[in-house]
Amino acid sequence: MGYVAIKGGGQAIEGSKAVFDYLRTRQGGDAQPLDTATIENQLRLLHSRVMSEGGVYHPRLASLAIKQAQGDSLEAAFALRAYRSTMPRLAETGALNSDGMRITRRISSAFKDIPGGQMLGATTDYHLRLMRMDLLDESPERFRAIAAEWFEGRDPDEVPDSFPKVLDALRAEGMLPALDPAKGGGEPFDITREPLIFPVPRSAALATMARGEQGGLLAIAYSSMRGYGDIHPTVAELRVGYLPVTLPHPVTGEPMEIGEVEITECEVVAMYEAHEGQDECEGEPMFTLGYGACFGHNEVKAISMAILDRGLQKGMRDGPSNPAEDPEFVLLHVDGIDSMGFCTHYKMPHYVTFQSDMDRLRATQKEYRKGDRT
Repeated sequence: MGYVAIKGGGQAIEGSKAVFDYLRTRQGGDAQPLDTATIENQLRLLHSRVMSEGGVYHPRLASLAIKQAQGDSLEAAFALRAYRSTMPRLAETGALNSDGMRITRRISSAFKDIPGGQMLGATTDYHLRLMRMDLLDESPERFRAIAAEWFEGRDPDEVPDSFPKVLDALRAEGMLPALDPAKGGGEPFDITREPLIFPVPRSAALATMARGEQGGLLAIAYSSMRGYGDIHPTVAELRVGYLPVTLPHPVTGEPMEIGEVEITECEVVAMYEAHEGQDECEGEPMFTLGYGACFGHNEVKAISMAILDRGLQKGMRDGPSNPAEDPEFVLLHVDGIDSMGFCTHYKMPHYVTFQSDMDRLRATQKEYRKGDRT
């Protein structure tokens, strides 16, 4: 049985697009289209996830992608990343120092008292996971009153814009190696222009995970947490805030601030081992570190990324002893766009290959039955 082309495929595809668009309008005659600002603010965690996995910090377009994909985060991230690929690259920022972040949330599980204090910010960590039935019939008036009530008796200027790093205290005590400027030198690996050919530098691993899919990162990091690895970290500091972005001035060449991006940053402290630096502390036991940072408010992703960063550092140095330490295993399986593309391609026509499988099976069955009769 040969391959037979299907007629009318173009019409069917257009009809599929039409019904997909119809389904978002079927609420009724009084339905209002979702505004992109509504998506950005009321679905802010989904919005952050799409920006991070799409690899593009563009809040308005991320909202559009979510609306277009009807809430499918992978599809939205795909659209955003595809859009990015059509844009010219006008300039590149240098390495940005996160010390200057305008903090909205900042905690440490390593110490109760940290320089500047703990700042819980916006989180569901301390909520009871109970359904809030009052939100089913939330009135516009009550909705608007929430913001007004929050500002009563509060002075936002009382909160400092930036805080010292918790790791600085550990370095001052000699429990962490001193920062080595030479290690940060050189151009970081550009995963948007260069293929991953293993072994890869740490910058390639961090960049890949920064736009990796949250669920994929969490699943592999969780394997290490449960015992398929020895990375059982303590969160030294978890930060959410706005990081100033600088570019060189076109005339003077001096760095100038052009805006800010919301990021989540996590630094974890893991098991201590002999320090392998080039200073007088060579060989002295010290804590090891893992780092994670990504666009938007994505705490689970940043923590998972930091755990995997520490595991991959160990795997790159000593050879992997479990999946979470294997750079090839981790980095080739955490990108949601790649994973989704491979998964959904199975929905495309495989008529020819399946016919070949059927022909081989028929021939094999025929030979088997001949053998049975003899």
